[in-house]
This record gives sequence, C-alpha cells and structure tokens, in this order.
Amino acid sequence: MIFWDQDGILLIDYLPKGQTINAEYYLSLLVQLKDILKKKCCGKVTNGVLFLHDNALAYRALATQKKLSYLGFQCLDHPPYSLDLAPSDYHAFPGLKKQVKVRHFSSDAEVIAPTETWLDGQPFKLFLSGLQKLEQWAMKCIEFRGEYVE
Repeated sequence: MIFWDQDGILLIDYLPKGQTINAEYYLSLLVQLKDILKKKCCGKVTNGVLFLHDNALAYRALATQKKLSYLGFQCLDHPPYSLDLAPSDYHAFPGLKKQVKVRHFSSDAEVIAPTETWLDGQPFKLFLSGLQKLEQWAMKCIEFRGEYVE
C-alpha cells in the first residue's frame, strides 16, 4: 500500500505474505500516516487532510471511518465500482509497471528493491501532476454520473 501527497511518497507498506488488509491492519497504517504527516508538516496542516481511497471493505468499515475522523482526515467520496479516481493506478503505477513488467522475481525482496528505487527516482512533479489530473478525472466521473471512464 502506498500513501502519497503532492510532494511525494509518505508511506509504503508491504503486506506480509498470508496477511489480508482488514480494518484493524488499515487502522495501524492510518496512525503511522498521521505520525508521518505531523513530522513532515511541522504543524502546517491546519484545515485537516483530504483523504481519497477506494471503496474496499477495510476502508469503508465503521471502525475505519471513526479513526479517519478522529485523526482529522476528511474523506472524499469515491464512486462505487469506479477505478477512475485512483491516482496511483492511472498516474503513478504505469511507469513502475513498465520497470518490472518482464522480469521474474523469486522473492519479495527482489520486487521491493526495484520498486523503491523507481519510486525514489521520481520527481516530485509526478505526484503534484497526479493530483492535478485527479481533478480532470473527477470532472469526467461527474459528467458520466460515476460510470467507468477510460
């Protein structure tokens, strides 16, 4: 799982083998993210944090919603069954996928190393432009009333 903002990567979590993302696991990531934001922003975040994630069960769970509110994260609505508003999928990950596409990996570490190298090598503008593109995708989503848009 990856959390990022306009300046770049905030938190990357590699789910351990055999584990699934449930609300409890996700809540622990949200607390880590809040701590990272406190350190990064040094009190500059005064109006809360706008938070966008899809509609996976762990994200929509009541415990998750309560924790997001407690942490001061305001969630943006994500249309049901729509991948359109996932900036990581449409903006950040295509370049990463090209880097690892034809390679065979025999361990998690062999995947993690090139992933982190690629992510670390991205200019901050990649992330800023991804959020700017989000506005365009959101407008398309509104125009098509939440239907899937390519």
